Amino acid sequence: MAMNALRDVAAFSGNPRYTELIQRRSPLYQREGDVRSPFQRDYTRILHSLAYRRLKRKTQVFFNVANDHICTRIEHVQHVESVSHAIASYLGLNTELTCAIATAHDLGHAPFGHQGESILKALTEAHGLPPFWHERNGVRFVDKIELLEDNRRRYRNMDLTYAVRDGIISHCGEVDENAIKPRSDLCDPEMITMPGQVQPATWEGCVVKLSDKIGYLGRDISDAISLGFLGEEELQILDRIGRAHGEETVNTTVLMHNLISDVCEHSDPDHGICMSDRYLSLMNEIKKFNYDYIYLNEKLVPFRKYSELILTELFEALYCRFEGRDTLLRLERERRTYPHLCGEFVEFLGKYVTLDLSGFPWGEEISCSHANLKVYGDLSDEKVYVQAIVDFLSGATDSFAIALFDDLISY
Repeated sequence: MAMNALRDVAAFSGNPRYTELIQRRSPLYQREGDVRSPFQRDYTRILHSLAYRRLKRKTQVFFNVANDHICTRIEHVQHVESVSHAIASYLGLNTELTCAIATAHDLGHAPFGHQGESILKALTEAHGLPPFWHERNGVRFVDKIELLEDNRRRYRNMDLTYAVRDGIISHCGEVDENAIKPRSDLCDPEMITMPGQVQPATWEGCVVKLSDKIGYLGRDISDAISLGFLGEEELQILDRIGRAHGEETVNTTVLMHNLISDVCEHSDPDHGICMSDRYLSLMNEIKKFNYDYIYLNEKLVPFRKYSELILTELFEALYCRFEGRDTLLRLERERRTYPHLCGEFVEFLGKYVTLDLSGFPWGEEISCSHANLKVYGDLSDEKVYVQAIVDFLSGATDSFAIALFDDLISY
């Protein structure tokens, strides 16, 4: 396929849906002489966010907070940005939008990887909330939880463009079919209620969705080898998979190069973002190999139990302190016993409630500096409080969650 094959359908200003794609829930403040496009502003806002920075201490697959050479969530995001930028650039798509979606696509991930996501899903369902899934949680974070200072040093919501928010929530779903095309409607991302329900609304979002899978396959294998998860027998199986598809070596470098090139060669407006049957088969077989020998490896069982203990105990410790409108007062009193857990949580809640904070030592500072959505209201609704706990825990890094748990068991 020739370069710029998708230039005419890209999310540039000539696109008939461009005005809708750059729409924000609330307008951003403007600066004189700003040369950035709406999607460039999104990209910068994502990089500045605490949620993005916390990805460097969130598990991708392997829990190993002390090993700098094991892939964390932020490195995975950087891989996806690299892959998707290369594809989008060749096909003539909007690389500014592509990079913004790729950089933000995992902002909603829980600590402890997909195991943490499973635990929070079980907790939300047990308490009558919609099941937790990280793609929707990502949109919740960029819409309602994550805050940035404006030009008057007031903390406000991120207010990202529609196209980026849509790309976050619709990057979900495994790509086993050999084509991804954008959907025709521009529905509200909050109306998407389950993973994989819809395809992204932009070609750029479709590129990120496929790049997400390309980005992790080889790197997960490399980490598994480094940590001793794969022995000689498993590596021989991997070699046979590669040779059956004409590949002498299966590793991150080879997979990324060949899959990127193949997607660029075979994608067009008629067929969608796709790859050849040969490489689709290779990708699916390697994905199956990874599940069989890495993700379901018995060596990960203790990590699953450990992360379940931490998140469940933290949830219960905070849940049992619910007292409606007096919850903040109780948490503030109990920070003498649990200074880290109760102290961090009560000040987190304070940013998002409509209650009078003047009686708290930190209240005036928060009241004066925060002009964001008050999504928890007056805390009279127990389900709203449960959602607040889930927000707090899902935003935590592995190391922060461990430190909070240590607060529970320290006397």
